[in-house]
This record gives sequence, C-alpha cells and structure tokens, in this order.
Amino acid sequence: MARIPLLQLNGISLTFGGDPVFSDLDLVVHMGDRVALVGRNGSGKSTLMKVMAGLVEPDAGEIVVPPGKSVGYMEQDPDMEGFSTLGDYATSELEPGELYKVERAAEGLKFDPARAVGTASGGERRRAALAKLMAEAPELMLLDEPTNHLDIEAIAWLEAELSATRAGFVLISHDRAFLRQLTRATLWIDRGNVRRQERGFEYFEAWRDQVWEEEDTQRHKLDRLIKSEARWAVEGISARRKRNQGRVRALQALRAERAGQIKRQGAAALELETGPKSGRKVIEAVGLAKTFGDKTILRKLDLLVQRGDRVAFVGPNGVGKTTVIKMLLGEVEPDEGSVKLGTNLEIAVFDQARAQLDPEMSLWDSLTGDPTMRVSGKADQVMVRGQPKHVVGYLKEFLFDERQARAPVKSLSGGEKARLLLAKLMAKPSNLLVLDEPTNDLDIETLDLLQELLDEYDGTVLLVSHDRDFLDRVATTTVAMEGDGKAVVYAGGWSDYQAQRQPSVKEKEEKPKSSKEKVRQESAPKPGLSFTEKHRLEKLPAEIARLEAEIGKLQELMADPELFTREPVKFQKATEALVERQEKLAAAEEEWLELEEKAEAG
Repeated sequence: MARIPLLQLNGISLTFGGDPVFSDLDLVVHMGDRVALVGRNGSGKSTLMKVMAGLVEPDAGEIVVPPGKSVGYMEQDPDMEGFSTLGDYATSELEPGELYKVERAAEGLKFDPARAVGTASGGERRRAALAKLMAEAPELMLLDEPTNHLDIEAIAWLEAELSATRAGFVLISHDRAFLRQLTRATLWIDRGNVRRQERGFEYFEAWRDQVWEEEDTQRHKLDRLIKSEARWAVEGISARRKRNQGRVRALQALRAERAGQIKRQGAAALELETGPKSGRKVIEAVGLAKTFGDKTILRKLDLLVQRGDRVAFVGPNGVGKTTVIKMLLGEVEPDEGSVKLGTNLEIAVFDQARAQLDPEMSLWDSLTGDPTMRVSGKADQVMVRGQPKHVVGYLKEFLFDERQARAPVKSLSGGEKARLLLAKLMAKPSNLLVLDEPTNDLDIETLDLLQELLDEYDGTVLLVSHDRDFLDRVATTTVAMEGDGKAVVYAGGWSDYQAQRQPSVKEKEEKPKSSKEKVRQESAPKPGLSFTEKHRLEKLPAEIARLEAEIGKLQELMADPELFTREPVKFQKATEALVERQEKLAAAEEEWLELEEKAEAG
C-alpha cells in the first residue's frame, strides 16, 4: 500500500551568516509517521521545524504540501494580540460545533480558557497553543518541546492523545520516556547533516554512538594516511619531482578534506564544587502542615533527609511542591510542625523561573556582577572551584562562544539560560543542591552529564521534576504530593513510586483489567475467607509490589562489577538483603495464591 506524503522538502539550504544550517536537504514525512527530531542545543532543530511549518524561508529549495493536507505548528511564543482570553485564541480557527475540543484539551492540559491573555503566564500561553493545535487536528503536527510546563498528569494525557491519533507528527523533546513511548522514526541533526533512521528514539543513542565510532575510525585512518604521505613528500619528492606532482596534489586534497571536517560539539564542562561535609542529618521535618486560604498544601508530613539522599518531589502543577521545599529550607513557616536543619549546610538553588538571571544583564556581568559569586579581584575573572578563570573561558566550558559574552541574557534560548544558570551554580561550593525543574530545555547529552554529576556529588539533592526518566536515574526517595495536602514518601524514583502506590478506587474502576497486573492489583476479597484472610488478601498486592521494587534496586546496585572490591561490606549486606527479600517475595506470592484458591473454592 502506497504511503501518502504530507510534507516534502526538496534541496533545502539555509545559512544564518556563518556555516550552513542545512545544505541540499531532502526530506519526506508521510501519513502516520511518528518522528523524533533530535540534536544538540543550537543544532537547528527548531529552525528545521519552522522551515517545515513555512515560518522560515530557506535560501534555496522548495517545500511541498499536497493539496488537501494541512500542517500545524505549536508556537513557542504564540502571538495572542487581539484576543481577550486564552480560549478565544485557542478556538479562533474552529467552527462553532467544534469548540468542545478546546474545552476537552484544556481539561487535559490544565489551563483555564477563561484566563485573560494579559494575566496568563508563559506556561499557560504555551498550553493554550498546544490545545489549539490538538483541537484543529491537522494531518501533520509539528511539536516543539510540548511537555515543557506540563506536569506528569498532563504529559500522560498528551501521550495518550498522540498515541491514539491517526495524524503524523514530528516531535522535539528532552523527555526520554515521552519520546520512547511515541516515536517510530528518528531524524538526527548533527553539524548540518540530517540523518534518518526508521526506528524510534529508543534506538537513537546506540545508533548515534555507532555513527560517531565509525566517524572516529575513518578520521584516524585519514590522519595516518596524511602522516604517511607527508613523510613521503619530505623524503622522496626531490628525486621524482615531475612524475609525483599528482601525489602531492592528492596529499593537499587529503589535508583539505581533514580541515573541512566539522568537529563535534563538546559537552558542557559540568562539575560541582562540593562544600564542607554537612552533618549526617540534613533536614528533619515532623508533622508539617500548611494552608493558604482555603487551599491545603500539606497535612502532617514527616520527612528525614540524610546526607547523600536524592529526594524528588512529584505531583501536579500548583500542588505546592516548591512551597514544601521552601518550608524544608526554613524560608516559609509551616502552620504546624517543625523543621530542623543540619549543621554546616551550604545551599545552592536552581530555580525553574530562572529568577537568578537578569534578562537585561550581559552574560559577562551575570557572572562578575553577582554578589554571591566569588570574584578573583580582576574584572575579567571569577573564582571557579578555588581557581581564577577568565569569564570568556568559563563561558566556553558551558558551550557559549566569545560573541555571546557581552550579549544580554534575554537573547538566549531556554537551553542556553539553563546552561548559564548551571554555570553560576557550579562555580560555588555547596553540600545541599535544590533543583527546581532543572531538565527543561536541556538537550539529552547535557541531561546525561547532569545525571552523572549528581551521581558523583557528595552532597544532598532536593529535586522537583516532571521528567520521569530523569527521576528514575537520580532519585533515591520520592515524595508524592497528590493534592488536598496528601504527601506520601516512597523509596526510589518514579517507577518505584508507581509500583508501590495503592491505586485509588476511581483508578481501579477506570483501569483496564488484564493479565498479571489485573490479578495482583485489582483482587477484591472473595467469599469463603475469614475477615483476617480478606484483609490479608487486600494487603498482599502492595506488599508484593514493594518487595519487587526493593529487589530491583538491590539488583541494580549489585550490577556494578567493582562494588565487591571497592566496598566489600556494602556488597555483603546487599547480597543478604537481596536473598531475604527474594524469600519474602516467594512467600508472599505463595500466600496470595493460596488465599485466591481458597476464595474461589468458597
């Protein structure tokens, strides 16, 4: 069956005053395509998407949309001039009978269509733009970071909508879990080249690493050939000058080829300066409660944070995660309960609003003019990890070029602002990091580095994030804030929390009943059991899920091949704990089966 094209780019070339962004690019997107568009920050992902949307005109080439097909683009900064409310903007292209589509999308994406445009936040405006696109339902959707400013519930709603759509879409996102779930093909922009693989994002990193390995091998062979030919040119050319001019020209061509190769962009030089060791107890909260007006933020939270913990706070937008962290740091007084901070704390904060960055200030002044930064005494240097560094040199470590040093912060992209904030954060010593939505706008390679950095960090981390993959990689404890003041502490990251949590009655009713999960999670007490046995049967699924999560964590720990030699005591304790939990799991599953059989027999 022939595939129906929705968009075709033929011979597209584009240059913004320097190296070509794209050169002679050909690309086709077909009906039903689900494409991840990936690449480093600044590689041209958003530019390519705007070319596809017809918002940026290329220097050469043509963009073809077949008659009767439509392409929709989710605007990053939508122009809402002339509209009174977000709903007016989102419904502006719909027929009267289709207005319900925006109301449905607004409920899933969590914004108020009646909110006045003038008072709406940037996140609300973006959500309205996404709702507009989803309601208009073009045959091809171009989605640039659609999960930014969405909480996990809204991300799950959008994931379900895109999974069910028959439209094609091209998707830029830093959210690995989102990309893995949705995409079936990958476009990779790397140094002006656009490669395509007919496999989803799940296979991207292995593909990228293979391409780079082959590239390094070819470069090494070319270097050896140039070295060999250059030695011949020095030692043997004089006696055979005329007949070997062709070989000399070939050597020049090899050198030109090598010089023309574009070096891969390096990674940002992320490194944290750990301050003096804090006390073993970092934060001890007992019975915390907080209410603002008629909104309950927290009811009776007990939490002990110890040195080295990575504590994640998850929950819907507006539930009060940032407020709880401020209470734990002593910045907001609780209505009830107490907070005791440990000794020797040096706190560094990464805030999601980027409030620490003055948009009118230059990057240079952001570093040298910040009173909390340690300045070396020279106007062009800052102290970084105990050593003076030139401002431009330090900025280059975070992938800024010299021209940007004097540019205003407001000229930076979202990813660049995040890197600048990381540069400020990482110049200071700390032993308690507070990271409020650090993953927004960072590319996948920088996210990998940040995760590795946090793994090696000797201090303690408090983290707010909606990035499920990042939570799984970093968090050792998760505080789930589920609304109406309810906050429950779970061991592990996002997946561990999902495995351990008890589903609500509503979730049990709505959830499809199938397979092993149905058997474990939705078992109801059956006739033929005593009261105690019924109660035990209700409790066993949660106990089994908890044991499985603990076993997974222990197996992950013991997968480290150097653990035995590096920390033999820890290895022995982990081994004993694993055996104990496996025995408990086997016993719990056997008990569950016996009770189920007894219930069915009754």
